[in-house]
Amino acid sequence: MAQTETKTAEAAAAFQPRIVAFVCNWCTYAGADLAGTSRLRYPPNVRIIKLPCTGRIDPLFILKAFEGGADAVLVSGCHPGDCHYTSGNYHARRRWALFRRLLDLTGIDERRLFFSWVSAAEGQKFADLVADITEKVRAAGPLEPANPARRRL
Repeated sequence: MAQTETKTAEAAAAFQPRIVAFVCNWCTYAGADLAGTSRLRYPPNVRIIKLPCTGRIDPLFILKAFEGGADAVLVSGCHPGDCHYTSGNYHARRRWALFRRLLDLTGIDERRLFFSWVSAAEGQKFADLVADITEKVRAAGPLEPANPARRRL
């Protein structure tokens, strides 16, 4: 019995989650860039998709990321009130509040969807955010696909 528990613990430790991040060009992407140029260490589990604004992110983008093999999705942009397109992040915030409720219908645990606001000057916050999400998803384990043939990112 102890050997089975050890193998399970080893498998959980070896699991490397795939995280897709939809980020705003003006703030979060610049914050991620700052983390990189500052040589801050964070897990390499995130794949960044840069968009002009979080208000531009269609909920279908998130569903496609999960379908494509993501174990978690992060949506991050400018802090409320600091949007370069005036109100894009307010629109996104309202859209995501509704989308979270609908996510349950797909069978995807809403705890695999993360939202954050990271400014261009918050490289450390971005690094900490990615590390925190990676650990949470690693603890939750891989997302079991509804379709076993789903492709991996």
